[in-house]
Amino acid sequence: MPPKILIFGTGGVGAGYAYVLLRKLPSQNVVTVCRSNYDAASQNGFTMDSTIWGNNLSFKPTVVRTVNDAVTLDNSVPFDYVVVTSKVLRAGLSNPELIKSAISRDTTIVLLQNGIGIEDEYTSLYPDNPLLSAVVYFAVTQTSPAVLSHSEIELMHVGTYPANAPAPHKRAAESWVQLVTDCGATIKLHDDVQSERWAKLMLNAPINPLCALTRSRDTQFLNSGDGTSDFIRDTIAEVLSVAHAYGYTQLNQQRMDNVMYRMSNRAPPGVQPSMMADALAHRNMEVDAIVGNVVRLAQQKNVNVPILRTFYMLVRALDDSFTRSRRSA
Repeated sequence: MPPKILIFGTGGVGAGYAYVLLRKLPSQNVVTVCRSNYDAASQNGFTMDSTIWGNNLSFKPTVVRTVNDAVTLDNSVPFDYVVVTSKVLRAGLSNPELIKSAISRDTTIVLLQNGIGIEDEYTSLYPDNPLLSAVVYFAVTQTSPAVLSHSEIELMHVGTYPANAPAPHKRAAESWVQLVTDCGATIKLHDDVQSERWAKLMLNAPINPLCALTRSRDTQFLNSGDGTSDFIRDTIAEVLSVAHAYGYTQLNQQRMDNVMYRMSNRAPPGVQPSMMADALAHRNMEVDAIVGNVVRLAQQKNVNVPILRTFYMLVRALDDSFTRSRRSA
């Protein structure tokens, strides 16, 4: 019997993996929770242009507005996987609380989210469920409701959380890897996937707040004047110092050089990171997942991170301004 999967947060990445899963699974087995794109997705499904899989790809999962709506579709059949692709925000109920009605005794939770230090609230609420932490490189953008553009890369790194999870949780990770592989996507299983989270954070922690605060894409900031490259390197060095304090010493100068090379060789105007997109739209940003948690982890190990601390204070204040604007509207 094919697995039943709930995708919570069906924006670009969530919809992209809905397409991946629907290459193997029937539409009734892939249930997507949609918000702003609900009307378009429920009426016509999704379309995607992809440089990897082709253009004008049409697919239609089962589309619902809420997790509770997903659960009431068929109460007798629990979800085998709940895939969380929503942003990690500070306001309102947490993602672990929002998915609660969909979690059964045998559900595997898969986190396809940015940042570091995001898993503990799941293990606190669901200590007996397998929890898979994933790092995704999937350049997919929702250009209009339920319309996607995908280019360049599709890769998932995944592993259990914690790394020393019990054997049944390790088997759950292997089953997820097999499913994604059978669907024709690219996935790598790690004994400890946190090294990959830190590796992605080497770019996200400096570039997301920088671009949000300056309203400049990454290449635009890099080309804005003398000293920008050194400033980004100094910020990456702070991320590396925290990663090293937690034992991830395989992240080194060469990895930093690779990050800088990719950024400096992008065609102008460069990439618009998620924080910048949210800031331009006056939406709340992933302040803690991408920046604040690194600062807190640094404090626990007495690692000095003055640039990251400054970024955190500034983007937190900017994020709060968006919340205040909504409340006063």
